[in-house]
Amino acid sequence: MLNPAIGKLIENYDNRYRLVTDIAKCARELSSDAEERGEILIEKPVSIAINKLAAEKELI
Repeated sequence: MLNPAIGKLIENYDNRYRLVTDIAKCARELSSDAEERGEILIEKPVSIAINKLAAEKELI
């Protein structure tokens, strides 16, 4: 299992394709923002995106 939060994320989406596209879009944005600032990401962008989306969905 990639992350414990993935189970909760799947419950909040009506289909998995939308979940995957949202994670990919968020990961690309995180990666490009870090590159522009010259930061080195220690954690993979996909993992960061999953945690970010999980945190957003828990607030709703």
